[in-house]
Amino acid sequence: MRLFCSTIWVLLALAVPAAAIDQDMAEQVLAEMNLARTAPRTYAGFLREFRGLFRGRYFVLPGSDTHMQTNEGVKAVDEAIRFLSRRKPLPPLIWSDGLAAAADELAKEQGESGAIGHDNIRERIDRHGKWNRQIGENIGYGPTEARYMVIQLITDDGVPDRGHRKNIFSTVFRTAGAACGYHPGFGSVCVIDFADRFRE
Repeated sequence: MRLFCSTIWVLLALAVPAAAIDQDMAEQVLAEMNLARTAPRTYAGFLREFRGLFRGRYFVLPGSDTHMQTNEGVKAVDEAIRFLSRRKPLPPLIWSDGLAAAADELAKEQGESGAIGHDNIRERIDRHGKWNRQIGENIGYGPTEARYMVIQLITDDGVPDRGHRKNIFSTVFRTAGAACGYHPGFGSVCVIDFADRFRE
């Protein structure tokens, strides 16, 4: 089992409220992860564009007045670009309704409580089906667009072992499910659960 602490971009000025997120974002997040897995050099180009938004440790997303604070600044972005530039393509992850249901449990719970982090991943996933070999989970907070959510997880700012990135590019994981929703503290939360194979 591979659990990794959530990546959070700290909001310094909340001038514009976070946009509402519908369930389409979960599918968009998986599509973005699959683009990164199948075309890592293309995705490195998106991170190069993202790098241009930085001013020191802060960046502002297009169309927003919100200043986001990072721990490492462009250092983590540059490392992610190097990683993607050297990465060989991987097969796409296959959507799993069972894993999505397990992710949805946590996303809804945190949307109500404002909590962050992982809890009872094995119990949650076991309620929705059978898995083999290994499971993992990523959680991201803040971005309301799928691409920026996935960029956040690949960059993995402030996470020393880059665990979110490792999950996305794992050669063991072949299936995944995601759920995204509102979070009272950060505006949005996306939970992604991974497994080798999963049977609902």
